[in-house]
Amino acid sequence: VKGGRKAIVIFVPVPQVKAFHKVQGRLTRELEKKFSDRHVVFIGQRRMMRKPTRGTRQKQQRPRSRTLKEVHEKILEDLVYPTEITGKRIRFHTDGSKVMKVFLDSKDATSLEYKLDSFSSVYHRLTGKTVHFEFPTVQEI
Repeated sequence: VKGGRKAIVIFVPVPQVKAFHKVQGRLTRELEKKFSDRHVVFIGQRRMMRKPTRGTRQKQQRPRSRTLKEVHEKILEDLVYPTEITGKRIRFHTDGSKVMKVFLDSKDATSLEYKLDSFSSVYHRLTGKTVHFEFPTVQEI
């Protein structure tokens, strides 16, 4: 993570993710107290299946939950869990690189503002995709 800080990623089996969400707030606070200077993140341990090719014989169709896109989406949701993702934009640079902008719910801005850098670096480390987290600015009319 930027600035010499570190993040702790805890992988949780997928069937237990829902139960972990119930206690995640308290557990995160306690672990961050214990490991000072580190952000704690809970992510579901998911598996991807490779895309079927002509050379492989398919006995069953690949479930949607095992596709690369779906697994990366779920990692993103788990990463920012207490808040919700309100929107996404993919920006293409002239050199061909992509940057995904993820807009989070603005009501949680105060509690998550300091973690955004660690979220983006953890996501980049797990998936190899560059992502920026933002809170949308509300325009008054």
